Amino acid sequence: MRPEVIESIHKLLHAIRDQVTRVVVGQTETLDLLLMALLARGHVLMEGVPGTGKTLVTKCLATTIDCRFRRIQMTPDLMPSDILGTTVFDQKTGNFALLRGPVFTDILLADEINRAPAKTQSALLECMAEKQVTIEGRVIKLPGLFMVLATQNPIEQEGTYPLPEAQLDRFMFKIAADYPSEDEEKRILANLEEGFDPAVQNPIQAVTDEATIVKAQQIVRMVTMSADLREYVVGLVRSTRDHTSLVLGAGPRASVDLFSAAKASAVLSGRDFATPDDVKRVLSPVLRHRLFLEPRAELEGKSVDAVLEQIVRKVRVPR
Repeated sequence: MRPEVIESIHKLLHAIRDQVTRVVVGQTETLDLLLMALLARGHVLMEGVPGTGKTLVTKCLATTIDCRFRRIQMTPDLMPSDILGTTVFDQKTGNFALLRGPVFTDILLADEINRAPAKTQSALLECMAEKQVTIEGRVIKLPGLFMVLATQNPIEQEGTYPLPEAQLDRFMFKIAADYPSEDEEKRILANLEEGFDPAVQNPIQAVTDEATIVKAQQIVRMVTMSADLREYVVGLVRSTRDHTSLVLGAGPRASVDLFSAAKASAVLSGRDFATPDDVKRVLSPVLRHRLFLEPRAELEGKSVDAVLEQIVRKVRVPR
């Protein structure tokens, strides 16, 4: 692969980052993971308390790309037809016409996804897994760039429907959106004092388009990953399946996502080859939502991320 190809994608990603940071204060790692998922054609679940900028950062990212963007506010009364669409009778033509729902887009923001009922989540699962929808027996393909960015609140559980394991497994990353630092929170207030309101002003400009992103996704697949590094990826994932603190380990789809995400991390760093550091960087976001702790480990106060740190220390790193 020619170095200038990777360099052009690297510059494009930095241009996107520069645009987003005009509005979003902090959230650097969240933005980087969103960019990696975009390159690796993965869906993202962001979990954090209200007000940490989850919705804002996803909307800003979508604005930098000249593509279709839709947002769905999930509610307990949301039906599959509300997101997929339905057929309606056209009196002028005498035929039934398809009225397309908000999933027919390039980037879909599903806000508070765990508030949607089981039927609606099942319909969204087909969109995420197959990139297609089924409406009254008719199968319709979704756009090639189709990507779901979902948010959920980890605290408030009243009126929510926990995501099933099959749907969680369809998310490449689970991002833990944390509070901003003290300096970042002061910057937010300083911006407001100066008159900048992100809900009203939008200084972000599109710096790329759908075709360019799709081409970049194809190039990311060509990033080199050595046989030793592939064995490292498999070793990390397989180590979760017999760990004494875990009741359920990660499946083969986790290996695929870890493999793809490490390549995207390499491109974000301006390289055409992946390294062990790329794998380690994306390990927790790829695996944390696919693993479940033993009850005793939970009582001892262990976390999935802490178990993953143990696994990283145990598995031999290739040179």
